[in-house]
Amino acid sequence: MDHQPITRAGYVAIIGMPNSGKSTLLNSILKTKLSIATHKPQTTRKNILGIHSENEFQIVFLDTPGILKPRYGMQENMMGYVQKSLDDADVVVVMIDVEKFNGTDTYFKNPVFGKALEIDKPKIAFINKIDQKEDVKDVLPLIKELSETGKFDEILPGAAIKQHGQQDLINTIGKLLPKGPFYYDPELLSTQPERFFVSELIREQVFLIYKDEIPYSTEVNIVEYKEREDGKWFISAEIIVERDTQKMIIIGKNGQQIKQLGMRARKEIEAHLDMEIFLSLFVKVRNNWRDNKTYLKSYGY
Repeated sequence: MDHQPITRAGYVAIIGMPNSGKSTLLNSILKTKLSIATHKPQTTRKNILGIHSENEFQIVFLDTPGILKPRYGMQENMMGYVQKSLDDADVVVVMIDVEKFNGTDTYFKNPVFGKALEIDKPKIAFINKIDQKEDVKDVLPLIKELSETGKFDEILPGAAIKQHGQQDLINTIGKLLPKGPFYYDPELLSTQPERFFVSELIREQVFLIYKDEIPYSTEVNIVEYKEREDGKWFISAEIIVERDTQKMIIIGKNGQQIKQLGMRARKEIEAHLDMEIFLSLFVKVRNNWRDNKTYLKSYGY
């Protein structure tokens, strides 16, 4: 009589401050760019579902927006995503930026962190960016301080960008997941539609090219996504901004900036889809869209 191997599967919320390396970690584990990662904080706005399957376990990752104090409607919704992820999660991974850590009381003062640390679920502290320390021993006081809180089942040091500590984290999560069958086909990496990733790749270029408030005031909306059997796929996207002055900056003198944006975004999308595409970009002004419930809903917030 054949014995089925015991498998484990569950949802894992990755939470942390903006720019603590959540998206970099997820992309590194999945060996593909699912979540956009830039040097600017607050790049991730929505929960990204990434699926990592090994022989005995399947981890369904929820990459959440960075924890912050909301200043407008969109950010309030973003913090709502974090809370929902915590509610749905079987295991919580708290990313800690070793460079910005300033004591548990200060670092975890945001109420979202407070709820996360009190939640009755297995919690792992992943101390990120230890490659920035001259000596790894410099992390020991931080491990001790985190341990003394009594909030974490495991405390693991690592460096997401260099894949240090990554397999330890995966194995630790695997042991903490509830027993049960896999939720998804092991070949699947995400349940998000391709249109979502295309819009994110365009938005990533906005973050990389433009400065100051522009990336934070911008949303990307896919208008047309036509798959063609012969010829290039056609993708049309709106770049939504809040003011006419922002529209002028996005377009640039003689349209040079939006031309650069289109070229760079097209290159990234073609690499992601593994095929040539035709990309058409338009800039639309939607006054104060980040505080407008109707606009937020239509853009998926």
